[in-house]
Formats: sequence, structure tokens, C-alpha cells
Amino acid sequence: MDILELAFMQRALLAALLVGVTAPAIGVYLVQRRQALMGDGIGHVALTGVGLGFLLNASPVWVATIVCVIGAVAMELIRSYGKARGDIALALLFYGGMAGGVMLMSLAPGGSNANLTTYLFGSITTVSQQDIVAICVLAAFVIVTTVGLRRQLFAICQDEEFARVTGLPVRLLNLLIAITAALTVTVAMRVVGLLLVSALMVIPVAASQQLARSFATTFAMAVAIGVLVTLSGTVTSYYVDVPSGATIVLMAIGVFLALTVLATPLARKRADRAADEERCTLDEPTTGPATDDVRV
Repeated sequence: MDILELAFMQRALLAALLVGVTAPAIGVYLVQRRQALMGDGIGHVALTGVGLGFLLNASPVWVATIVCVIGAVAMELIRSYGKARGDIALALLFYGGMAGGVMLMSLAPGGSNANLTTYLFGSITTVSQQDIVAICVLAAFVIVTTVGLRRQLFAICQDEEFARVTGLPVRLLNLLIAITAALTVTVAMRVVGLLLVSALMVIPVAASQQLARSFATTFAMAVAIGVLVTLSGTVTSYYVDVPSGATIVLMAIGVFLALTVLATPLARKRADRAADEERCTLDEPTTGPATDDVRV
């Protein structure tokens, strides 16, 4: 295939593969915690890191990583301790991050809205060798964390109080989920963009939940769907000359709709089978001793 002979497409496909694995891997925990839009919020904060990277003439990926981690920790602390005003504080953090990114980019030498657009919506064909190194390092951390600590992370996502009673370091694990989500945003921003990264965390998980009936199956299916849509979306964007980020997300939505249609008759069959089993149980004759009628 001629696409594999091009160096920039080799980097693009490798980046797409890593994003396809990491985004659903952390997304399954965020969906379980009902924090599906956390990636979107971190993406807003990451924009400040990108602008700061251009201003300091440093790697935008690494600077965005530091800023994202700080923002994610702040978000988790606000979630844990924030009361009535917590949502306002988060809104200030999200929109302040976006505004800060635009301002810093305008102040950076040679910075322009065109540079910003590649990070907002992704530009996978411009992934450099430096970006690949950063993506590989960050993706390795995300994969090790989400797979190696899956039992502990699942426990706190299901029931924090029970996890605390069993002796798990709940606060530390909550911060670890937030930090892992932040690293995933910086891994994915060159592929799908900061404004679309949350979709790749959520949609493959939601699609797998249409068929899967256990956490392990949901995790495996979500990662498989993520890899499928990122690789196929990247190849499609190359041949059709369309934006990679939008193509990947639209393909993910297509998979979700297809599995939803497929899951409807399966769910109906399961319900009918359960009803038949219950009916058979009720119709079974009792095996206990017969009792005579007592007349008063």
C-alpha cells in the first residue's frame, strides 16, 4: 500500500492507533462515574498550554501536558470539595483556559489562528517525530494505569464509600483518573483535536455498552471500536482529503448507531427468554407434601 510508504502517514497511523487505545481506555471509567464531559473541559484548559508552548518556543505537547495535569487536579479538587459554587468554578476554569490559549497564541511570535485550528480540530498529517515520542510516552502511562489498576479504578467508579471502607486510597485514585484523562487529552489533541477528544472517550464506550454485559467486555469492545474508527478514519481522511478529527468522530457515531440498531432485537430476545424462564418456574408443580383442606 502506497500509504505505508509515506513517513508522515506512518506517524499518523501510529498516533491514531495509540489514541484509539488510550481514549476509550480512560473513557470507560469517566462514563462509569458520569463524568463523560470531563475530557471536553480538560481540552479547554489544554488550549492555554498550547498557547504557552508557542509563546515560550517550547513543545506545545509537553507544555499542554503540564497545564492539563494542573487543570485536571484542580477540577478533581473542585468536584470533591466544591459545594453550591463548584459548577461556577469549573465554568471559569474551562472558559478561562480557552480564552487564555487564544490570548497567548496571539502574543506568541509567529502565532496565528491557523496554528490554533490544528490543535482545536486535529491535523494528523502534521504529526512530527517529536510528537510521536511524546504520544508514545504518555500513551504508555495511560495504558499501564487503566489496565494495571483496573480493579481499583472500577471499585471507586462503582461505589466510592465501599471502596473507602475496603481500604483503597480513594482520593489518590480519583486524582489518578483525572491525571490520566489529562494525559489522554494531550495524546489525542493532534489526532482528533481538543474540541473533539471527549467524543472519542465517550462514544466507543457508549457503543460497546449496547452489546456488552460486563465491565471487562465493555472495556475490550470500546478499545476495539476506538482502534477501528481511528485507523479507518485516518485512512479515509488521506484518500478523500477531509479532516481526520471530524472523520474519526463521525465514524464512531456511525458505529454507535449500528450497534444500537443491532442491540434492540437482541435485548427483546433476552427479555422474552427471561419471561419464558420465569413462566416455566411458576408453572412447575410443587414437590412438598400435599395438605388437606381444613374446614371450620
